[in-house]
Amino acid sequence: MKRIGILTRDCAGINACIRAIVRTADSYGIETVGIFRGYEGLINGETKVFDRRAVSGIINSGGTILKTARSKRFMTEEGQLKALQTIKDNNLDGLIVVGGNGSLTAAHLLASKYGVKVIGVPATIDNDVNGVDLSVGADTAVNVALDALDKIRDTADSLERIFVVEVMGRDCGYIALRVALSGGCEEVIVPERDYDINEICEEITEGNIRGKISWIIIVAEGKAKAADVAAKITQITELETRVVVLGHIQRGGRPTAFDRTLAARYGNTAVEMLKDGQTDKCIALRNMEVVMLPLEEAIKPKDIEVETFYRLIKTLT
Repeated sequence: MKRIGILTRDCAGINACIRAIVRTADSYGIETVGIFRGYEGLINGETKVFDRRAVSGIINSGGTILKTARSKRFMTEEGQLKALQTIKDNNLDGLIVVGGNGSLTAAHLLASKYGVKVIGVPATIDNDVNGVDLSVGADTAVNVALDALDKIRDTADSLERIFVVEVMGRDCGYIALRVALSGGCEEVIVPERDYDINEICEEITEGNIRGKISWIIIVAEGKAKAADVAAKITQITELETRVVVLGHIQRGGRPTAFDRTLAARYGNTAVEMLKDGQTDKCIALRNMEVVMLPLEEAIKPKDIEVETFYRLIKTLT
């Protein structure tokens, strides 16, 4: 193996992973080609050779130096064939794809349909890659949201108000559940679970009668909009409600020590796997050990223990 390519999505820890891949490959005399803007860049042939120096000073930065973009064209056979041509034109012996479920699904397609040697690295703030305990970026995203929530809690207590806080999670309630539990929140609304606004309002009213002065409700963006939830609460309870939408700050920021370490381990292992002839596999952390599993398994729906976390949140409220 002489040359490998790497493309990414974006979240905290991606740059630490890129650094690990480039420098591990270099230690084996393997050249790394960075592919800009994900699969769209793979289709367009947006590539650049990366050496050890090119990845200096990026371990602590968020986002991805390779940039990223969604690609509808890759979902077509024409787009896939153009991507395949870029792989051939750059003489790539293998490809490392760093990203979440969508990126890894496309990686599996390249391996299974076109015979490209591909290794996937799970990196997503939603931590929804099946069979993987933790994906790169998830720990940072939860900590960024939690830091913001702690500040909101100060204001909620001071002003004696209800706050509805919207976090990211279009299809997955991972961030919402972890933030709600670690932030001591009273309620959480996630895509995987139905909720009853009247029941929530009843709890708020009863708590208010007992003298409870503040209330924080976490909402995952994919289930409901915080503004709508807040408006209904105010309408039903006649209590003052405020809305905070954390938005894309959760995707950025300096990666935590855990994410940097995980990214380094994943990146190093990905190169080792390609070098050893492995393909159509995904790196995974299980019980704090780095292992591998088939990409076909990794892209299946993941159980994030919603009911277990929800019961604990309500028990501790």
